[in-house]
Amino acid sequence: MSECAKKDKRIFLVNGDLGYNVLEPFARAFPDRYINIGVAEQNMIGVSAGLALSGKVVYAYSIIPFATMRCFEQIRNDVCMQRANVRVVGVGGGFAYGQAGPTHHSIQDIAIMRTLPGMAVVAPSDPLEVSRVIEDSVLREGPMYIRLTKNGEPDIHDKNFEFQIGKAITMKKGTHAAIVACGNLVRTALEVAGALSRDGLNVAVIDMHTIKPFDTASILNIAREVKSIVSLEEHSVIGGLGSAVAEAIAGNRIYLPFKSFGIGDMDARVVGSQEYLQKLNRLTEDTLAEDIKDFISKNVSEV
Repeated sequence: MSECAKKDKRIFLVNGDLGYNVLEPFARAFPDRYINIGVAEQNMIGVSAGLALSGKVVYAYSIIPFATMRCFEQIRNDVCMQRANVRVVGVGGGFAYGQAGPTHHSIQDIAIMRTLPGMAVVAPSDPLEVSRVIEDSVLREGPMYIRLTKNGEPDIHDKNFEFQIGKAITMKKGTHAAIVACGNLVRTALEVAGALSRDGLNVAVIDMHTIKPFDTASILNIAREVKSIVSLEEHSVIGGLGSAVAEAIAGNRIYLPFKSFGIGDMDARVVGSQEYLQKLNRLTEDTLAEDIKDFISKNVSEV
């Protein structure tokens, strides 16, 4: 974002009193374009909308529940109804803040944001993809929601990979099944595909980084190549990526077995690390490989 801001004076960064040891370089380089609103996320969205309606491109940054749920009305009214160039950047997707308890879990945000008219929803899978999302978002018109996990995720893409908001990336081709994943679970999907290959199953992996606008064409293409489809996300199975895939399948009369893997219809009341909560929800490589293999074996007669 700092590199983009050197070239484009419209870029502002607004945050809700967090991001320490993360946002300081931007604040030092562009003090007139950095605003710490304080612990007042609804006001953060209002200020961001005002700046955007004055010709700025604004990135409003906070922990996901506070950036999306606490100020949903302001995002709907001040940002989406005005088609304002505000990018709501939420950090802590899924169970990234697991040890902070269920108030900090982010397992409904994709569903909430994708209901909003005109709102683009992007969940990048690695730091390289985050950089490309930021670069592309500067020139994109209208509101966006950018869903981050936290620091420390490894790169899974090549440095010169092709990226476009709204266009899925095929990470691996396959014939028995396709895993359509987003965010940090794209890497897990690749690991699962590797484990299944040792059992003789050839599984494709699709990085569906953009949940809205949804790349239905990629789903139609992969449906011609595989015998079943599953979705994978660190989010509720209701309303998120899995729902978007199901809508594309049903809406285009694709007659393939489909199953959504994610978090069930429940509050995650257990406190623990992201890895611990992933294990409890069967979102680890081992459990997913077991469950997806079972799904394929029950639904694909040729296997």
